[in-house]
Amino acid sequence: MHPIDELRAAVEAAAGDLRNGNAAPKARASLERPKKAGFGDYSTNAAMLLAPALGAPPREIAERLGAKLTARLGEAVDHVEVAGPGFLNVFLADAWYVAAARQIVAAGDEWGRGTPEHPEKVIVEFVSANPTGPLTAASGRHAAYGDALARLLELSGNTVTREYYFNNAGSQVDKLGASVRARARHEPVPEDGYQGDYVTEIAARIPGAAEKTAEELGAVASALIMESIRATLAAYRVEFDSYFLEGSVYDGDPSPIAVAFELLKEQGHSYESEGALWMRTTEYGDDKDRVLKRSTGAPTYFAADVAYHENKVQRGYDRLIDVLGADHHGYIGRMKGVMEALGHEPGRLEIPILQFVHVVEGGEKAKMSKRRGDFVTLDELLETIGVDATRWFMISRSHESTIDLDLELAAKQDAENPVYYVQYAHARIASILRNADAAEVEAALVSEGSGLALNASERELIRKLLSFPPEVREATERRAPHRIAGYALELGQAFAAFYRDSPVLKEQDAELRAFRLALCVASQKTLAAALGLLGVSAPEAM
Repeated sequence: MHPIDELRAAVEAAAGDLRNGNAAPKARASLERPKKAGFGDYSTNAAMLLAPALGAPPREIAERLGAKLTARLGEAVDHVEVAGPGFLNVFLADAWYVAAARQIVAAGDEWGRGTPEHPEKVIVEFVSANPTGPLTAASGRHAAYGDALARLLELSGNTVTREYYFNNAGSQVDKLGASVRARARHEPVPEDGYQGDYVTEIAARIPGAAEKTAEELGAVASALIMESIRATLAAYRVEFDSYFLEGSVYDGDPSPIAVAFELLKEQGHSYESEGALWMRTTEYGDDKDRVLKRSTGAPTYFAADVAYHENKVQRGYDRLIDVLGADHHGYIGRMKGVMEALGHEPGRLEIPILQFVHVVEGGEKAKMSKRRGDFVTLDELLETIGVDATRWFMISRSHESTIDLDLELAAKQDAENPVYYVQYAHARIASILRNADAAEVEAALVSEGSGLALNASERELIRKLLSFPPEVREATERRAPHRIAGYALELGQAFAAFYRDSPVLKEQDAELRAFRLALCVASQKTLAAALGLLGVSAPEAM
């Protein structure tokens, strides 16, 4: 059991001793790190929850609770204090910290790994940019977020598939083909076409492009762009388990789209009007019903999405996560309605919405439009600031907030740059361990360290290490990988204070030196794990 869970269990058991058969409080007692120094290592409101049932003032209950808890924890507690309206502040002894540190070290590479009561089979679909141009900076945010979320879900004990959905059919591919043909013929690109220089480059790569039809060129050009997208993602350390082509929903007998249409018909959620097939999406809060099949007989993008999500369910996924951009808010309720109409629990579908990315250089924001060809590509970002900085800055803020990616800051090789700061902390630990005797480090990992007196920086580092598993759990549940970036920075800062206050290799006391070496190993592993969740490297030297 995690040391904090053990402490919580002791608090709950002590509260149970006081209840003496009285009904348990409706709410679970809190156990939190106080925000202000001097209020203990951990604080609980258990006494205030017990007071109504016991018919005594909360502060009196807190005094009695403190005595019970001290009796249960023994030498692990230094002392307890009652504060405010009835909080119990617990000051833990160094013996508790040493034992907690030993548990972290013993967990090794499993530190932070979750074991959910009900593991899920999850499909995370992300990036999914249309194959009509190179990936942009915004796509880089989607790729970093989706991959980090998948890593969190895996560490938390779920089975995860990363999938990219390629819209390789429809009008946008035809427009791409028309744009390529115009470039090949040295003609103006259609007004609704794609203007970027990349279109000219693609036209030059296709033999006889000037003589081909727009439809032929669209298919070839989109295939070339898909190939380029996959190469960019590989360079970005994002590997997909599967690539799903929109065109495949029309294949087979019956095809996925035919299966979806039949399900909607059976459930009474579709109807025909003006020669077109519609879905009653207004039944699920949409502002209007949506067309599934036009009067021409051509299915809509929406129809393909319906078929695609039914296909995901048919493949056995318990949870479907679609990572989408800021212009897709209306899509959430619509697709949850689709899930319900198809006979599935709407809550199985989650749609995190990611806000915009502004690339800032010299204090100015770059404009981005794939169609105009006026945009910053992900490849350009990787070339300018590298994979690590790009992934860090794309993840370090909540997906609900807009990112201003400052290229000058991201390129800095000093402590002002947070990713450099965290990586440097890892490299510094690696240097300490390289300069220590390997046999001594191995022995330090199993040393008891009993009776040690710790300084404030050692205790704070242990507290920060202990918060990693709960942080992973919270980040996973909230679909918030930015929390891991924040945690990694805080852990780097805690280690810097430890390094300042706690000599390792120069420490003369053998037992204390061994304990500090073990803390270095635990810190290095935890920093590497946090960086790994973000897809950022953990260098051994810098």
